[in-house]
This record gives sequence, C-alpha cells and structure tokens, in this order.
Amino acid sequence: MTKDNVSSVLRSIQQLASNEVLIGIPASTTERQDGEAINNATIGYIQERGSPVNNLPARPFLVPGVEKAQDAATDELMKGADAAMSGNAMGADKALHRAGIVASNSVKATINAGVPPALAESTLAARRRRGRTGEVPLIDTGSLRNSITYVLRKK
Repeated sequence: MTKDNVSSVLRSIQQLASNEVLIGIPASTTERQDGEAINNATIGYIQERGSPVNNLPARPFLVPGVEKAQDAATDELMKGADAAMSGNAMGADKALHRAGIVASNSVKATINAGVPPALAESTLAARRRRGRTGEVPLIDTGSLRNSITYVLRKK
C-alpha cells in the first residue's frame, strides 16, 4: 500500500524554511529587576561591543557562545530537515527549538566560564561594597546571563 505524502512533506519543508532561530536578549522581555532605566538587551550590546566613552572593554560573549554551539545546533537543524522531509512538521518545529536551546545554553556557559578581560580592581572593590564577592566578568546579579534566550520568528 502506498500513501501520497507529498503535500505534508511540502508543508513541513515550507514551515521549516519560513522560520529562523534567533539567539540573544529580546529587548521586549528584558526589564531589569532593580528598576534601572537601561534593559538587558542594551547592556548585552554594550558588553559585547565595549564602550570606550564609559571605559568598558569589549567582552564578546554572544557571538563566541553561538559559534561554540554551531556543530551541535547544526545537528539539531539537520534532524529538523529530516523530519520535514518525512512530512513531520511538529518534529521540524521541535528541532528548531532544540537548536535554540543548545545555542542559548552555550552562550550562558560562555559567560559562566568568564569572558576576558578580567574585571578592574575598582570594579571588584565596588562589588565588595555592595556585598558581592564574585569576580567573574558579566556576572554580578545574574540578570544579564539569565536573560539569554532564543526565539523562533517567521522570516
């Protein structure tokens, strides 16, 4: 017995091809806990690129974190393509979500491992005055790291 799955395969492929996985800090959901006017998306951008005017060196964490996950995320996307070729739209969608999880977790791990350069002594002293003892760059309250996520978006 033969079943014609062409329409479901084409639908699945179209659905997979019309979506993209974005890794980072969505500006719409990144309000700071302490009521600061600046949000995590802006802080992330400044940390990634640096701000010479504010004497902040670049501490790239997003791009390197995603690059470290490239092989694993590609494997998940390949599984999604296989699912789409089988007419399994749900499987293709799940693969996109898995790729997003893999990449966003890699970015968080990059931050946890410490992003050079080391914090200045003045920054460490300011942290100690506020009762913080951590010395890992980009981790003070954890708000920036915890805001790293992924979104699926229609192209």
